[in-house]
Amino acid sequence: MSKPNRKGPLSGLTVVTLEHAIAAPFCTRQLADLGARVIKVERPRVGDFARAYDHRTRGLASHFVWTNRSKESLTLDLKQPEAQAVLGELIAEADVLVQNLAPGAAARMGLSFETLHAKHKKLIVCDISGYGADGPYRDKKAYDLLIQSEAAFLSITGTSEEPSKAGNSIADIAAGMYAYTGILSALLQRGISGEGSHVEVSMLEALVEWMGFPMYYAYDGQQPPGRNGAAHATIYPYGPFRTGDGRVVMLGLQNEREWKLFCDAVLRRPELATDPRFNANVRRVESRAALKEVIEQTFASLTAQDVIARLDEAQIANAAVNQVGDLWTHPQLRARERFATIGSPAGELQALLPPANVDSFDVRMDPVPALGEHSAAILRELGRSEADIQKLHADGVI
Repeated sequence: MSKPNRKGPLSGLTVVTLEHAIAAPFCTRQLADLGARVIKVERPRVGDFARAYDHRTRGLASHFVWTNRSKESLTLDLKQPEAQAVLGELIAEADVLVQNLAPGAAARMGLSFETLHAKHKKLIVCDISGYGADGPYRDKKAYDLLIQSEAAFLSITGTSEEPSKAGNSIADIAAGMYAYTGILSALLQRGISGEGSHVEVSMLEALVEWMGFPMYYAYDGQQPPGRNGAAHATIYPYGPFRTGDGRVVMLGLQNEREWKLFCDAVLRRPELATDPRFNANVRRVESRAALKEVIEQTFASLTAQDVIARLDEAQIANAAVNQVGDLWTHPQLRARERFATIGSPAGELQALLPPANVDSFDVRMDPVPALGEHSAAILRELGRSEADIQKLHADGVI
């Protein structure tokens, strides 16, 4: 009996990407996870500038390792005609082109969807930008923190004294994921129409979509959610509480049934359930300072382990407040075997498997490429001789 085909659903598809930083690389890594061949075009000698963000992963940049496994690196100086010719040949054979270059740069190189669609009807073109292809902000530079600010994310994140950014690149991640799902949708559409589509994603619109709850909460000029640190802005108690051993326990209540259980089994003060200051979520939110004091008075005589035991017994949701380094040894991730080994220029590294588990295929977990590692092999595929490749290298084209 033959083995079933375990290749991912995008096996056989080729993605060419002119990408840097996070949004586009994060998008195309998802495509590579599903089996697509992703050819990453980088500048000779320099490469994607995310390669130089830091050296925390055994000498490699943490952002780059995270977003670039399973790709092939081709160096091209696209200011030179010979490099543009190589890129044109690649695009002619590709299924998808992804780019997040500076505003207008791709169009100036003849890589707009309109220009490419006229020659390559089946090609899907995905443009990722900060603010979109038109409008008054079209030409503004956009970095993750700036988009967090422009999208009002900072207005709801932090403490009452000071706003805070997200600890990771949330605007880039949002844009990358919408680009990824947009490309998957365009591939499905191509199966129906036979033609490629233009996928356009802006970081601003991606993050504003994720701001939907606070936007509706502040609808028609109402007061927006406040900044409440790690606590929930509109549900209480829902957030961090200090225990007697100096640790912090995160807990969350969602309804009045859980509030009563919390008072009975965790605080062991059943009278609080009907206290007029706390007997509905809106009143608990209004009186959050007083309620926090009551809760932490009870927790002051307990260890974090004691509190978690009471919460678990009452079936109240809770979590440890972990540090980033704890994730590599998290007992749940390890029990579910969620880490795989990948290659890299620095040797073997651990990598988290993609979160969506699909039982009909195996995800790709191939190496993180060195700069230009695949240039010669790709050029040979395009029919270039060894002498041609050596000359391109000598001329600084690759």
